[in-house]
Amino acid sequence: MTINFHDEKNKSSYTTRTADDSWIQLIHNNVHVSNKQMADIGCGGGIYTKALLSMGAAHVTGVDFSEAMLKGAAEYCHAIDNVTFRQGDAYQTTLPANQLDIVLERALIHHLKDIDACFKEAYRVLKKKGFLIIQDRTPQDCLVPGSENHIRGYFFEKFPHLIHTEVSRRYDSGQVKKALETNGFRLEKQLSLWETRCEYLHFEELEKDLLLRAGRSILHELTDEQLCELVAFIRDRLPDTTGKMIEKDLWTIWIAQAY
Repeated sequence: MTINFHDEKNKSSYTTRTADDSWIQLIHNNVHVSNKQMADIGCGGGIYTKALLSMGAAHVTGVDFSEAMLKGAAEYCHAIDNVTFRQGDAYQTTLPANQLDIVLERALIHHLKDIDACFKEAYRVLKKKGFLIIQDRTPQDCLVPGSENHIRGYFFEKFPHLIHTEVSRRYDSGQVKKALETNGFRLEKQLSLWETRCEYLHFEELEKDLLLRAGRSILHELTDEQLCELVAFIRDRLPDTTGKMIEKDLWTIWIAQAY
């Protein structure tokens, strides 16, 4: 049941929220975005494309391999002038060479078999001394136990068979650093971020989000029946299902400079 990113009905799966202030602040503290030419490769529904524009980027090009996702992103960013969306992938973005100040690749590399080719393409489109920002989960990030804030951890407690699927597609920090250095980058910073994913007024809002599999590709590995079982499992694990809930995800962020 792996998500079909090309399916028109999934075009809004990654447009259901906005980038959290914790993410915006981390980027602000580590990379100067204002007036920069940028690309958001693997932009999905355009959530972070729009966030970069709100932070003062001169122009952002969102690139995705899915025409359906790009339609959703264009709708999400419909009132913004300094944004362009184009179809391409991490290996062949179709972007011109040496034109960009910053490239963002958020939640992208775990979908890829060849991060060397991905970083080689990022290097090609960046100006000298341009920055590549990569955000993804390491295998270690994936195995943090579930809690009232870290809902994702309960997925693997309830269905341990998902652990192999999740961990096997993740790159550890050593692999990322080596691939960056092989392809012309110098790793400047490696950071951890507990990024607020969503705030829910009560459990029923979280339940609806889970049942829609919104923005969580791993949930497409479950049948509808299993997904309902997961929701019941999480309800039983939470200390309070009546009050406000803040869901957070643990990420690793690598910031590298082309030299």
